[in-house]
Amino acid sequence: MTAPEPHAAPDDAALIAAWRGGDEAAAALLVRRHARAVAGYLAAAGAGEDLEDLVQEAFFRAFRRIDGFRGGASFRTWVMTIGVNVLRDLGRRRRRRTVLPLDDRDVPDGRGDPHEGVVALEAAERLQGALAKLPFMQRNVFLLRAQQGVDYNEIARVLDTTPGAARVHYHHAVRRLKAVLE
Repeated sequence: MTAPEPHAAPDDAALIAAWRGGDEAAAALLVRRHARAVAGYLAAAGAGEDLEDLVQEAFFRAFRRIDGFRGGASFRTWVMTIGVNVLRDLGRRRRRRTVLPLDDRDVPDGRGDPHEGVVALEAAERLQGALAKLPFMQRNVFLLRAQQGVDYNEIARVLDTTPGAARVHYHHAVRRLKAVLE
């Protein structure tokens, strides 16, 4: 057995306990650790220009309700659940949704050949349009699974559904996206 490293970063549970005890640096570390994943998810789900505000709001709500965190899911999943609610609130306020591309690495690189560039741009636009047309649940299950790599049990917790239903939503989303992109 090897001894733990003396400078190993504390896990989320230890940071949450420290935050509950008044350690603001613990909260800052939790934000640094998870903000990029939450932002990536919200961006792909349609946060648009409000992304930074939505991420801040998700963490604000999380820390305000930290006593409601029971540890049944990871802290990241819990904050993503809150992010889903923040995004829903935004959608209710605006009554419209805008979806951004997943990110540049998900679109073929067509810089070398002008024809490939046009094909890549068209594929990205079709993907963006197809994602926007997916029902809310299918889009969010697809983004959590394909973009964030979240397993079905965690997706079920985030979206308040069952793992089986999450699988079905993912299957339908993939089928619809393939039909648009073929």
